[in-house]
Amino acid sequence: MFKKLLLIVSACTIALAASAQTSATPWPEKPVTVVVPFPAGGSTDMVARAMAQHMGDKLGQNFVVDNRPGATGTLGAGAVKRAAPDGYTLLVSSLGAFVVAPHLLKSVPYDALKDFDYITVPVQAPNVLVAAPNQKARTVQEVIAQLKANPGKVSFASSGNGSSDHLSAEVFWQQSGTEGLHIPYKGGAPAINDLLGGQVEFSFQNVNAVLQHIRAGKLHAIAVTGDKRSPVLPDVPTLAEAGVAGAEVYSWQGMAAPKGLPAAVKKKLSDAAIATMNDPAVKKRMLDQGLEIVASTPEAFTAYQAREFARWKTVIETRKITAD
Repeated sequence: MFKKLLLIVSACTIALAASAQTSATPWPEKPVTVVVPFPAGGSTDMVARAMAQHMGDKLGQNFVVDNRPGATGTLGAGAVKRAAPDGYTLLVSSLGAFVVAPHLLKSVPYDALKDFDYITVPVQAPNVLVAAPNQKARTVQEVIAQLKANPGKVSFASSGNGSSDHLSAEVFWQQSGTEGLHIPYKGGAPAINDLLGGQVEFSFQNVNAVLQHIRAGKLHAIAVTGDKRSPVLPDVPTLAEAGVAGAEVYSWQGMAAPKGLPAAVKKKLSDAAIATMNDPAVKKRMLDQGLEIVASTPEAFTAYQAREFARWKTVIETRKITAD
């Protein structure tokens, strides 16, 4: 009887020791998957790959980007929501999956306010109002005059319904008391191509997406949607400076994890992400493309997520924006 009891105690001791050892296992001990819910080659993919490379170097483990496009970013975001909250599956997405799609689509496979732990907003960028080469408008007031003379007829291209460039146009029309004609495309590239060709008249595009065309003189930059001028377009006024207040819009990327991330893992991720975005080489690369470094803390991102979620809910409902 005593021997049997001794065996049971020994087994329990071994199990507890193994458990303690497992819980103390340093993270990360295996590769980390970074899900990007869009195709390779876009702004979000570029940001995610830069973060993955440098965070991997800092933490001594591979961070592997996994592109899972579909359903305006909600497919990949849903996959991350269902993953174990152990720090081995992360999400890097634009604001679409976080604060737009939940209001735009009839159903999404996650609750954007409850199903994620928010790590950081690495970068943001204002959009820029650009005119096609054949347009004579060079100022915001000239664009507004054109809109008022032709209500509902002046075309504005976007990369799709509910994209930040579409939402920028909607906010601009709302705040300037005008109405344009929204022309949605399946992605930024075809929208920019038609803008360059003069098939559409104006567009609010991410600064980094059209910077080369502005510098080459192929598109005319009229105003930026930030609360301050863009460092890469210092001569271009903000909408507020041009007389349209309350139309500030930033396109941003965020890194998140499934809800329930251990505090120690969250801190390691946050510290590595912030250090990465402040790395001189990464910082220069982002700034050269018109992206602004944010590198927010988990607490700051959580608060920002809530504000953006509420803001775009109001805009989408007020402007009656749909996914179709």
